[in-house]
Amino acid sequence: MTNRSMTSNDPFLLKSAGKDYLWGGRRLKEDFSKELDINPLAETWECSVHPDGPSVAASGRHKGKTLDIILGEHPEYLGYHGRRNGTLPVLVKLIDAREDLSVQVHPDDAYAMEHENGSLGKTEMWYVLDAEKDSKLVYGFRQDVSREIIKGSLRDGTVEDLLQKIPVCKNNVFLIEPGTVHAIGSGILLAEIQESSNLTYRLYDYGRKDVLGRQRPLHIGKALDVLNYRQSGRPRQPMRVLNYRRGCASELLCRCRYFQVERLLFNTAQTREMAAVATGSSSCQIYLCIGGCGTLFTGGGDVIPFIKGDCIFFPADSAGNRLHGKAQILKIIC
Repeated sequence: MTNRSMTSNDPFLLKSAGKDYLWGGRRLKEDFSKELDINPLAETWECSVHPDGPSVAASGRHKGKTLDIILGEHPEYLGYHGRRNGTLPVLVKLIDAREDLSVQVHPDDAYAMEHENGSLGKTEMWYVLDAEKDSKLVYGFRQDVSREIIKGSLRDGTVEDLLQKIPVCKNNVFLIEPGTVHAIGSGILLAEIQESSNLTYRLYDYGRKDVLGRQRPLHIGKALDVLNYRQSGRPRQPMRVLNYRRGCASELLCRCRYFQVERLLFNTAQTREMAAVATGSSSCQIYLCIGGCGTLFTGGGDVIPFIKGDCIFFPADSAGNRLHGKAQILKIIC
């Protein structure tokens, strides 16, 4: 890798932080080449400035620095959001659910600001990378309920009867709004794009215990405060249209007030041409490789090989970048 003529806003690889939650498995190591000494490996925080798990630059002039430090030194990398609030508003994860996650809910920004020391709430999007046959996730309630109904169901162990369970297939997309009760089911591997927050209120956890034999804490009071008690419609998959340009096809997966996510399909492996990427954007962009591999040639002359599982941060106004290879990428704009 060379960086002799690297410009200040060239893209760079990120090294993820890992989490060993008890429901995790091994697929992030086996399928995504995550070389972390953590077992089980439940989550990797691929692009994060959150203090609970900041990612680290793994290439370029900032190599070895955490992303929060880099953006503190170079707020111009954030573009629009740097001028607006001075922080990266998203957190990008890979999640391997070997077992069911807890039934949980997230607060919105207003509740979090008031009750969680000014934290952000959490809106999140899931893109399903793989799912075992008959895998399901929890999305909302099957019927209208109330605070008292939920409290009673928790006492008598029937809360699962009230939850809407949705079959899951590879390539599905789900937007989880604050207040929506939800849970990732066993056998699901997914990418999560969310607000930069680590607020999760566990409502129910199947009575599980941690490695020390203790039941994991629940947050029933706060969960009841923020729950949407109305019946949830079955989530419909968004209309997706592939748009083609030289060397790349793209489709919009999700757009909300916090982020936009596209799926990019690059294929220049059989040609001498390269596809232009992240050229002159007024906002930072994040590329998460979810399949294949390739090489990024930056505007400043750096050469960045990447494989499935790698994450690349593009500062705002990063220009002149070209990509060669055959890869599937989630592109996050915030």
